[in-house]
Amino acid sequence: MDIIRVRLRKPRRVLSFLCEGLTIGRDEPCIVNTENGLEWGVCVLPPEPCGADEARRVKMRVVRRATDADRQTLQDIEEEEAKAQKVCQRRIEKHGLDMKLVESEYAFDKSRMTFHFIAENRVDFRELVRDLAHELRHRIELRHIQVRDQAKMTGGLGTCGRQLCCASFLDDFKPISMRMAKSQNLSLNPAKISGQCGRLLCCLGYENDQYEKCRRQKPEGGQAPCAEAPCRRENPAPAEDGPEPPQPAVQAPVPQGRPEEGDAQPKRKRKKKRRGKKGGES
Repeated sequence: MDIIRVRLRKPRRVLSFLCEGLTIGRDEPCIVNTENGLEWGVCVLPPEPCGADEARRVKMRVVRRATDADRQTLQDIEEEEAKAQKVCQRRIEKHGLDMKLVESEYAFDKSRMTFHFIAENRVDFRELVRDLAHELRHRIELRHIQVRDQAKMTGGLGTCGRQLCCASFLDDFKPISMRMAKSQNLSLNPAKISGQCGRLLCCLGYENDQYEKCRRQKPEGGQAPCAEAPCRRENPAPAEDGPEPPQPAVQAPVPQGRPEEGDAQPKRKRKKKRRGKKGGES
């Protein structure tokens, strides 16, 4: 049994699917069977063999490779989503609801229409659902999402100049705290460590474990980083911009042999004569 990684159209998540007897290349569209029915997806990792345990954990399967009829269906669905987006926005303004419509999602099998929105407070949208079901003639679902999910749906570029991590490869959001920025000695200015969604950057958690590990292994103040004391250089190299260290005094060698004319001759010490004892003294 082979397993394949597919990025769904909406929501843009990368999931694993069982692929049996199908040859699908990278970036090739396919139709998969999910918990919500048939969906359009794009292969991001070609089929690879998997073990029996992993095959039992994966419940969803790839139905077929995308055909011309599937591409035409996708085009019709995108047109229906654009129309439903305008209808829902008009109904929201009519009812005066405090909510922001983010995206509309039409199932590939045309069984339901889902609208994603964000709101600060709880919203009573029962009348809105009735109006949408009466006008669109579909099963209607409204889902309240968070600001991070909004950034994942809309996409964009981050401060690094690359595509947002949540819109490219992140499957779920992990909690990010200000303590991670402090441990990495980053600026605590919210404008510099916040993403497009207004929350802390997800990339703060990528290297946080490594920083914590290095901090635990770091020696305390006043201790050498190894068991042996560091060697001390007798003549350390001078700093690039600082003054040169003083040079040790050099003693001139003592000349050997007789001094030449004109040179100062050293004075000789006179030996004191010791007076002997006078005769007759005992």
